[in-house]
Amino acid sequence: MNLRYRVELSQAERGELTTMLSGGKHAARKLKRAQILLAADAGRSDEEIARTVAVSGSTVYRTKQRFVEGNLERALSEERRPGAERKLSGKEEALLVATACASPPQGRARWTLELLADEIVKLTEHESLSVETVRRRLCENHLKPWRQDMWCIPRVDGEYVARMEDVLDLYAEAPDPKRPVVCFDESPVQLIGEVRQPIPAKPGQLERYDYEYRRNGTVNLFVILDVNRPWRDVKVTARRAAEDYAQCMRELVDVHYPDAECIRVVQDNLSTHTAGSLYQAFAPAEARRILQRLEFHYTPKHASWLNMVEIEIGVLRGQCLDRRIDDPECLICEIDAWQRQRNDAGARIKWMFTTEKARTKMGRAYPSTAKESESL
Repeated sequence: MNLRYRVELSQAERGELTTMLSGGKHAARKLKRAQILLAADAGRSDEEIARTVAVSGSTVYRTKQRFVEGNLERALSEERRPGAERKLSGKEEALLVATACASPPQGRARWTLELLADEIVKLTEHESLSVETVRRRLCENHLKPWRQDMWCIPRVDGEYVARMEDVLDLYAEAPDPKRPVVCFDESPVQLIGEVRQPIPAKPGQLERYDYEYRRNGTVNLFVILDVNRPWRDVKVTARRAAEDYAQCMRELVDVHYPDAECIRVVQDNLSTHTAGSLYQAFAPAEARRILQRLEFHYTPKHASWLNMVEIEIGVLRGQCLDRRIDDPECLICEIDAWQRQRNDAGARIKWMFTTEKARTKMGRAYPSTAKESESL
């Protein structure tokens, strides 16, 4: 028996549906049900509603039925639909996860969805298994065996902690013009030229450039960043040998900070970042003169993130170097322009990691703390 359901909305329900249709993000099916209910409340026939809302007559009937027999929420919500049983049982899914986390077959660098599907078929009684089933089960377990991450794993010991706190304490010191703190590092840049002239952008069309490019060698960037004032300096060199490093240190003392009594330099553990590089480049008296005004502070091994200038180099690459530049002179001009703009704008690195936060968040890095927790 086909019953006729009469929809009578309250003022609150009518306002809720009107608000839903006026804005916000909702599923298209939910919006259509709201239109059906408002039209039915206005006294329109099922045939007219179906034609206006562009749905079938059965959809209009079921929506009205769920409202009358239930409530507004039931009428707007999606009914659960029966689905097919999962292809893999709980044990089989655990087997899939364990296989994906194990070593791939001999001769293969990593697991693929096809390899995993074939392997599970061999290990279970399934005659076949689709790649999509494997993908969904892996996605539910947050696994992507075809992807890898690479990172440096530091040896966290007393030496690591000592160097980390030394650098963090330098950053936390009150600014002293007589004893400035600067961060130093270098970064290679590849000179890349165009084989074909790019096509400029225009309305409705992105800029186009050819995938083929021309290699013109590499240059090196020495980057210096003042921790306590908005100043940085980028020097372009053909290489990064000990002599080049020594020249940067002499410029730091004689050009950039001629009135400073002692310049504290934060740097990584590269083999050229030593006092010996200055003796290699200059006469002993000159090397000694420069070193008497320098104080080197080294970041822990595999912890260059503690060097503030690493962030500045990332900004430089994103704002200035993220394009093809094939000429060293052009590169120097572009970097000089970027440097001037950034210095004039007063741009600084906002460093928020302190020694106190390190002791709180990196408790395991402190051997004494770890031993105390074990004894407890």
